[in-house]
Amino acid sequence: MVSIEDHTHIKSSETARKEALLSDQVTKRGPLEGGVHELVESFARHEPEGRTTECAVRGLFDKIGDKWTMQLVIALAVKPRRFGELRRAVRNISKRMLTESLRELERDGFITRHVFPTKPPSVEYRLTQMGTSLLEPLGLLSKWADARQHEIEAARLLYDGVQS
Repeated sequence: MVSIEDHTHIKSSETARKEALLSDQVTKRGPLEGGVHELVESFARHEPEGRTTECAVRGLFDKIGDKWTMQLVIALAVKPRRFGELRRAVRNISKRMLTESLRELERDGFITRHVFPTKPPSVEYRLTQMGTSLLEPLGLLSKWADARQHEIEAARLLYDGVQS
């Protein structure tokens, strides 16, 4: 019979093994280079005294990582769209969440909102130049994710095995 202490020891040794594997992968890839130093410095520069609420870089990463933002940006990269078109293009988004997400994107300068003088009023959304400039780094991130898909899946399986 395995005691709780034994189970904890097994988990911690498995966790240590996983950390060693990941550390080995980082070591093989080498030290921080080029843009990585800039990224680390940018985070440090924008986080005075440990505050993260004012960090533009972190705010952008949070926005990119949310459930709807990138789907909306990609849908608008294809063509300008009206509210209903966006709702159909981005599956499972509620009207409320679509409205909030569009307002955030407009507030941050990624999209513009044009109201047509029709009855009832019609609104069209389109990417701004800044919104369009986001597509290139998103494409690079997408290529990176595709290239690392198997590594990510392996890491998840390893993690799930340690957790069970």
